[in-house]
Amino acid sequence: MQITDVKSYLVSPQSHTAGMIGGKNWLFVRVETDQGLVGWGECYTQLDRDVAIERHVKELARYLVGQSPFAIKYFTTTVYRDFAGRRGSMDLYCAMSGIEQALWDLTGKALGAPVYNLLGGACRDRIRVYANGWYGGAQTPEAYGEMAAQTVALGFTALKFDPFPGPWRLYVDREREKQFVDTVVAVREAVGPDVDLLIEGHRRLAPMHAVRLAHEIAPLGIYWYEEPVPVDNAAALAEVRSEVSIPIVTGETLYCKSDFVPVFEQRAADIINPDVCSCGGILELKEIAAMAEPYFVAVSPHNYNSTSMGLAATVQAAATMPNFIITEYFLNFETTSAAIAHNPLTPENSYIALPDRPGLGVELDKEALTAHAYQQYPRRTFVGMGGEL
Repeated sequence: MQITDVKSYLVSPQSHTAGMIGGKNWLFVRVETDQGLVGWGECYTQLDRDVAIERHVKELARYLVGQSPFAIKYFTTTVYRDFAGRRGSMDLYCAMSGIEQALWDLTGKALGAPVYNLLGGACRDRIRVYANGWYGGAQTPEAYGEMAAQTVALGFTALKFDPFPGPWRLYVDREREKQFVDTVVAVREAVGPDVDLLIEGHRRLAPMHAVRLAHEIAPLGIYWYEEPVPVDNAAALAEVRSEVSIPIVTGETLYCKSDFVPVFEQRAADIINPDVCSCGGILELKEIAAMAEPYFVAVSPHNYNSTSMGLAATVQAAATMPNFIITEYFLNFETTSAAIAHNPLTPENSYIALPDRPGLGVELDKEALTAHAYQQYPRRTFVGMGGEL
């Protein structure tokens, strides 16, 4: 079996009638073969960088036609070594991840097996998820609380949210610190003591702020504190971890095994959250998780992707990890994801049952992808001269 074509689809999660409902476009990859089998994958995207990532997919596709879809490790190794000249980048790893997933999807279909059975088998029969994307538009602690209660009523037992007011800056004033604490308190009061709260930091704060805020919210029983400081300084993250009692998470902007070495060596995190759509794909995610095991670090894959292919790839990889704990589910993406996919994975009471279909277990509808064609988002407004730096 040989690859005959690689196609890419940029898709908008926006409603064409009701306006925007998501924070970025999605990028899917379809790998076709001479035996009629096709494989699907998804690349991580960021606003305004989606077209650049698709360009990488198209360039990588030139090297895949005529090759075997089973040579997955060979593909990812040579992409980094020869195509990229050992120079990694977000755009490269995102493009490679989507293609790699499609190759696994093809392999599973060719062999009649779910991908997790090709990676050592499942360690569990269901995958726990936390809800994200549920608090869009909330501006006050009260609004966060109300929307949190509505999300828990849907059956979710864990919620992630970013309680920081904008803009994202290293140094913040007391007023913003107070709003952060008030928001976390409001959510805890709204959902009660039994729902896990996952606090998102988005690599925002200087350590002095991150530590002080962690001490203030720790009595609320926080499940984790994600990327409170920039991740390009593992020592700073380790400093925060040594001074707070809440488990520390990092990893969504680290793109391969080597990026995680300083995190493990400096014991900078309790949990890592690499993304299957940006770290290099399913096998790379599994290998990163294996690296974490002897350091007693848990794995919670990041998943700011559609709830179709990105989620399916995450579930397949997570099923094989002894140190997996929970993964991400974006509520604001599920309606469009369901419209473009056959057999989408859906959570029930915060769990997704492991699929038993061959490959990744989810298929995309090409006509539906076309109906949700790419839409460029409006130009963003940055804080410029005269504002906060």
